[in-house]
Amino acid sequence: MIIDFHTHCFPDDMAPKVVPLLAGAAGIKPVLDGTLQGLKNSMERAGIDLCVLQHIATKPNQTPVVNDWAAQVQGGGIISFGSIHPDYPHWEDELIRVKKLGIKGFKFHPDYQCFFIDDEKMFKIYEKIFELELIILFHAGLDIGMDPPYHCTPERLLRVMEKFPGGRIVAAHMGSYDYWDQVELMLAGKDIYFDTSYSFNDLGAEKMSRLIKLHGTDKVLFGTDSPWTDQGTELENINSLTLSRDDKHKIFGENAANLLKIK
Repeated sequence: MIIDFHTHCFPDDMAPKVVPLLAGAAGIKPVLDGTLQGLKNSMERAGIDLCVLQHIATKPNQTPVVNDWAAQVQGGGIISFGSIHPDYPHWEDELIRVKKLGIKGFKFHPDYQCFFIDDEKMFKIYEKIFELELIILFHAGLDIGMDPPYHCTPERLLRVMEKFPGGRIVAAHMGSYDYWDQVELMLAGKDIYFDTSYSFNDLGAEKMSRLIKLHGTDKVLFGTDSPWTDQGTELENINSLTLSRDDKHKIFGENAANLLKIK
């Protein structure tokens, strides 16, 4: 089973507006049109069995709407994570509701949502998520479409991990995009998952293989950040790494299946 742990798409009426806006801010060209059908077509071409959609509420009042859509599109090879905006007043009730909808985790994008991940105001939200036995995925490191300061760095991730030992945390973009040296020093080998999304072209095969080996292949998840990269190309990139067949099997799906508690 191949699981892409980090993908994005938008409702059909929003995708034609949102994707060009994000692409322009980041200075990159999308590979897909940002629709659910576009993603499913890509999955079929690449031979990917499951995709995990990572949704973001960028405003507090978007929170329930985003989560309703996340639940609606689940199935047919799609698993959705939900979203909680830190300033949404009914966050606790929403976490419980989303759990009942069959959502397995939440994504936070601290740069879009304007909070530092180790701000104590967030701790009650994290605590409830982990109490509900759900997963947290953070956009980690630099965001190429935004200016500093960046709100999720290896140092801040380490503080959150120390506060919530045993919490199931995924740091996207190999621990923290463009903070590779700090990732090696502070996070490699720790009890946290990395996903491979949007990292190969910057790290290169040699450095990425080394970082994966330092961290441990049991804690690495295949991710593409589609529609911003091509899923088939990213599969080829991971296959090119100097890792054993068993290790690649773990990265491509086994680790994600265990984390998501699916067979």
